[in-house]
Amino acid sequence: MPVGSLGPDDVITANRDTELGEIARLLAEENVGAIVVTDDSGTEPVGIVTDRDAALAIYDHDGEDVASATVDEAMTADPATIREDAESIEISRAIDEHGARRFPVVDDAGELTGIVTLDDLVATIGEQLDNVAETIEQQSPEYSP
Repeated sequence: MPVGSLGPDDVITANRDTELGEIARLLAEENVGAIVVTDDSGTEPVGIVTDRDAALAIYDHDGEDVASATVDEAMTADPATIREDAESIEISRAIDEHGARRFPVVDDAGELTGIVTLDDLVATIGEQLDNVAETIEQQSPEYSP
């Protein structure tokens, strides 16, 4: 199954100048764990800011008004991306290689088309295991888990 079929297509995005207070509001209201930061055209990912990044920004600012700091100060710049036509196993490889849990999905031109997460990988593996279990049960009537 290609990566482009997994995660949501409507990715929550922000630009580099978005204040962290707005990022925190978006994370809460949209119930997401990450926001993709896009270039000025709003089409190519240039960063990603997670709920953890936002929390650590509070610690890094040591009592200062972190809400007015920009996302540029807290985001991971140049995030690893996964192409939408890559197979879902590539999520596992990307997690291992980059130590991240969330990846913007891009098309051939590098434009943002979605986002995939570790959760999407686990759900996909779960579905595949259900399919395997069903096949085993059909082919082995005496088998009982």
